[in-house]
Amino acid sequence: MTPPTFYSPAWMTAALLTAGVYNLAWGTWTVLFPTLSFAYSGMQQPDKPLLYPQLWQGIGMIVGVYGIAYILAARDPVAHWEIVFVGFLGKVFGPIGLAFGVLTGESRPEALATIVPNDLIWWVPFALILRHAYRVHRTPRPAVGDP
Repeated sequence: MTPPTFYSPAWMTAALLTAGVYNLAWGTWTVLFPTLSFAYSGMQQPDKPLLYPQLWQGIGMIVGVYGIAYILAARDPVAHWEIVFVGFLGKVFGPIGLAFGVLTGESRPEALATIVPNDLIWWVPFALILRHAYRVHRTPRPAVGDP
């Protein structure tokens, strides 16, 4: 049985497709070029190289998988609101963790620049998609077979 398709404004699909492509690109770049992407992220200390590139590549893999999920959710943002919700949580908690790292001296302040394209710009569209999904799911629907 196919899940129901709900109306979603076209911008929601566009936002999720854009987020998906962006995350796939960022994740792929991080997996293929871990040292370069780590240095670009502002997280590398001037006197310390990237010691465990496979961990940074693992983060890139996770980001890329999120990209695939966003592309899948773009087909029906309301039906796939859970994917948007998990992505939204990551885009909120990631910057909180990075800010904590900067405040404790574990991360460089330059690293905060990466949260704008990776996280902050997605807060509003993801939140609006979630609000729309909540409203749609709250609306009563006739039972199957009702006239």
